[in-house]
Amino acid sequence: MIDQRRILVTGAGGQLGRAFHELLPDGVALPRSRLDIADLDALPDRLDEIDPLVIVNCAAYTAVDAAEDDEATATRINGDAVAVMSAWAARRDRRFVTYSTDYVFSGDGVAPYTESSPTAPINAYGRSKRHGEVAALADSTSLVIRTSWLVSHTPPNFVATMLRLAGRNEPFTVVDDQHGCPTIAADLAAHTMAVVEAGHTGLLHASNRGVTTWFGLARAAVAAAGLDVTLLTPCTTADFPTKARRPAYSVMDTERDLGVAAMPHWRSSLPSMVRRLAATI
Repeated sequence: MIDQRRILVTGAGGQLGRAFHELLPDGVALPRSRLDIADLDALPDRLDEIDPLVIVNCAAYTAVDAAEDDEATATRINGDAVAVMSAWAARRDRRFVTYSTDYVFSGDGVAPYTESSPTAPINAYGRSKRHGEVAALADSTSLVIRTSWLVSHTPPNFVATMLRLAGRNEPFTVVDDQHGCPTIAADLAAHTMAVVEAGHTGLLHASNRGVTTWFGLARAAVAAAGLDVTLLTPCTTADFPTKARRPAYSVMDTERDLGVAAMPHWRSSLPSMVRRLAATI
């Protein structure tokens, strides 16, 4: 069992970072204000000061549309900073965990993507994340976890937005032709630690089981909150254009057998998450 006090969680102010802080209350969970991974020159010295046995990097540039106009910043945070942290861990034989995304895939497939599937990101965010993957996987002490459609009981996130819209009691539309796997942050944090404790490294796909669309996820969340699901109407991606292209099909599966329990179905974890989220918005 790894001593929580020697586990560093970066990006502790975000959804996944907060989930880790709840899971590892004695860990060193630092928000951006206390550890800015974008400060590449200072980053190695800060890691020396903290001296963790395990780095869990939850810090990321996640503004998918904004990245189209500022790919350099996205790449600095999602790629260059990951390279610095991974190299620091490798030099000291420490563990490094970082997260990537289903957006490294084109979305043109019809079968779930596995770890060996070719990558072909179609937006700047996906390219920045792929840059970080390549850097981290060059070091044998790294674990890169690709995940998708992350939601949690801490806003802002997609589910929080859906609950706010439904709470207005006015009709709204949600995209229904993009398919993926929702991921509950608390489930991902627990699964990550199980994989780390088992000693695994390399590339891993990890999302909650079950495939849906954004409309399907929104409808399930609104129903779990006891709100009116008839307010939601499905629409197409073309009806709801965004600056960055999104993969139409980014369902992921894993080809690795790690001897670790699979994550639960997203529908089984969603209701308790929604109850906690509804109490905050």
